[in-house]
Amino acid sequence: MILDETLEIIKSGYSGEFNDITIEKLVAGIYLTAIKLSNGYCGLASNETDRLDSCTHNRNRGFGSFTPGNFTGQKVADLFDLADPPCLVRTVQLAAMNALSAGLVNGQGYTIIENADPVGLIDLAQKQQICVVGAFLSYIKKISQSNSVLKIVELNENAVPDHYRQYYVPLEKSEAVIAQSDIVIITGASLANDTLDRLLEIIPVDTKVILVGPTSGLLPDVLFAKGVNIIGSTRITDAGKMFELVAEGAAGFHLFNYCATKICIVNEP
Repeated sequence: MILDETLEIIKSGYSGEFNDITIEKLVAGIYLTAIKLSNGYCGLASNETDRLDSCTHNRNRGFGSFTPGNFTGQKVADLFDLADPPCLVRTVQLAAMNALSAGLVNGQGYTIIENADPVGLIDLAQKQQICVVGAFLSYIKKISQSNSVLKIVELNENAVPDHYRQYYVPLEKSEAVIAQSDIVIITGASLANDTLDRLLEIIPVDTKVILVGPTSGLLPDVLFAKGVNIIGSTRITDAGKMFELVAEGAAGFHLFNYCATKICIVNEP
């Protein structure tokens, strides 16, 4: 699994320091969860409120170490030792992995393009089939207005607005469409819902694969090894403002206006 393999690389990158890192602050908003660790690095992850084990569905009461009111000060190592974590904890784990990754990416020889969006790195003027996995509306709008042929794969058809429904691919046809695409753009939510591993298995090796979104800021080694070409990630420039925005219901695009910049981590041979 991508997350398990990446976590092991992160642990080795921090060596003995990993066991000393704690959660300094955590804010779970409507759309995003934001975290700051004791090493000073921040991370984000998208929330999954429609899962049956989310707080909006699961009424089992819990007041353990990793429940609301108890996250601050807990060791990150203990966070990842939890067996069968519920939805909230899974999201916090992803945010923590992104924060830990932020502390390792810089200065490690990765090719990083600053202030860049992945869509800006592909030629939309060329007619090619582009499949967007997930209802990433800003990309869907831009690609639909280009010369490329757009296909949308999304588990929840209702997440695709009516005026883009013509591009929607039914679930039973999704693997065939993905396999035939020249470019596949996948949202980082696929990490949270455990679909990314399978997606990367069915994508041909000569297809360009782009992973984007707030949850996609992982250390790229495993993702690159499994065929991802570009990771569209987020660099937080103002942690205080990030927490303020997330608490007020911000989505990812709000952050870029106040406290974050876009970066692309590119897999170069």
